[in-house]
Amino acid sequence: MGFGELLEQVGSTGRFQILHTTLLCIPVLLFASHNLLQNFVALVPPHFCNAHTNLSQSQMSAEEALQVTVPLDQTGKPERCLRYAAPQWHLLTKNGSSSSGKEGDTNAGLDVDLQGCSDGWTYNMTHMESTIISDWNLVCDQRSLKQMGQTVYMGGVLLGAVVFGGLSDRYGRRILLLISNLLMAVSGTCAAFSTTFPLFCLFRFGCGMALSGVGLNTFSLIVEWIPTNVRTTVGTTTGYCYTVGQLMLALIAYFIRDWRWLTLAVSLPFFVFFLIAWWFHESSRWLVMSNNPEQAIKNLKSVAKFNGRKEEGEKIDMRLQETMKKEMSCSQGTHSVLDLFRTPTMRRMTICLSAVWLSTSFAYYGLAMDLQKFGVDIYLIQVIFGVADIPAKVVVVVSMSYFGRRTSQCGALIIAGITVLINLLIPYDKQTARTCMAVLGKGCLAASFNCCYLYSGELFPTIIRQNGMGWVSMMARVGAMVAPMVLLTADYLPWLPGLIYGGAPILSGIAAIFLPETLGSPLPDTIQDVEDRGTGRSSKVSRKEEIILQDTQADLLKQTA
Repeated sequence: MGFGELLEQVGSTGRFQILHTTLLCIPVLLFASHNLLQNFVALVPPHFCNAHTNLSQSQMSAEEALQVTVPLDQTGKPERCLRYAAPQWHLLTKNGSSSSGKEGDTNAGLDVDLQGCSDGWTYNMTHMESTIISDWNLVCDQRSLKQMGQTVYMGGVLLGAVVFGGLSDRYGRRILLLISNLLMAVSGTCAAFSTTFPLFCLFRFGCGMALSGVGLNTFSLIVEWIPTNVRTTVGTTTGYCYTVGQLMLALIAYFIRDWRWLTLAVSLPFFVFFLIAWWFHESSRWLVMSNNPEQAIKNLKSVAKFNGRKEEGEKIDMRLQETMKKEMSCSQGTHSVLDLFRTPTMRRMTICLSAVWLSTSFAYYGLAMDLQKFGVDIYLIQVIFGVADIPAKVVVVVSMSYFGRRTSQCGALIIAGITVLINLLIPYDKQTARTCMAVLGKGCLAASFNCCYLYSGELFPTIIRQNGMGWVSMMARVGAMVAPMVLLTADYLPWLPGLIYGGAPILSGIAAIFLPETLGSPLPDTIQDVEDRGTGRSSKVSRKEEIILQDTQADLLKQTA
């Protein structure tokens, strides 16, 4: 191969790589804001039926109007979706009747006619000033539409992984990153000004597609412009950007409590990211694989000049032809997702990675739904979710550097599955113990995400890396969409969701054992490189690159510390 040698020549970790990686990581800070935006914009506030029209014009207090209009449920709180067909004036003469017993008004309500909230609802907007729930009355008979909004968004993420993954392998990473940033900015802005729920879902679908496009192309541009010995550190740093983004979302949502302004606040920055993306260089590695060595040489020379190595950059012309001759000859023709399954090693690798991504996302979102039972302030919950990732990712970066990618991936998944299964054995009233195990499991799954992003990028060859990343990302979205459905099985067997959420990561952790180790290995550029590695034949790596790869562990630990 030898492309790593060319990066060394133009400045492997010079000013260009530092600035390039930093600018690409900034948009990742807002990924969590879009993935988890539904937690705030679709927050369901406490609500009850509006009073009858004739009561709203009377001089009664709000408490009195509520007492004669809305019956109490079995917990002593106002019914959310029912009211008396006619005002129950006699309840005003029973001093304290509404609070003297939980069953009194419920029993009384059995003797009178009840009706739905034909005059709308009153909302207690304690946490948010407005949400899509209160604006469009997505409660009672319409409450399932709330889940539809997130499902539509995840559908966009799923489609985006397929579409942008294939297009970027054919047309380049940079142009698709530009398109994705612009799509995110426009779709997010339109979602903020949506006048109906269907329009909101349509634009959120666009946001989901754009998120996949930005994520996939950002990751490829980062990996393909950095040398082997800093891949782990840079990959982990990108993961931390997502973690910090979860904390940022809690902060932004705390100060911006109108759903329209909140959606706008996390979408407008992508107009700036779109302008910044014009500066990025197309991946020279991809250009060579796409039979465009002239532009690849031009980009490498530009990087060399930026890094203060102009003279070394001028020597690239012949070296590029020599070091990449094999890859250019093997890259003839058009590649597709089918290439992931055509050869034995690629097929086995793709199937195992699909299981890893699907189960990681499946268990992650399944566990996140259980964490909603914390019973504390929603902003505090968001912070807890984010903070749980930090120590988990510190541990996994050290593990990936010392024990390798495969061991770290297997360990994170199996431990996560075990914690979920242990939770099944803890009595439900032991909320502190259950919460601690859930946070531990969530942290392990976050570490697994961090590991599989880097691991997959190192396993797939350059020529179909975007197709491969698009495929596994699609598997992750399928897992995220299936996760809520599993909760429905609790109506029949209360312990079944936990068993499924815990069993899936353990099974995929076992499947990951069959993946090849990539610690200290150069990126494969062609399918033949992958097959050679799978059969035990070594690729042609220069002596200089071998020396660099041998020092990977020590360098990574110094940078991590």
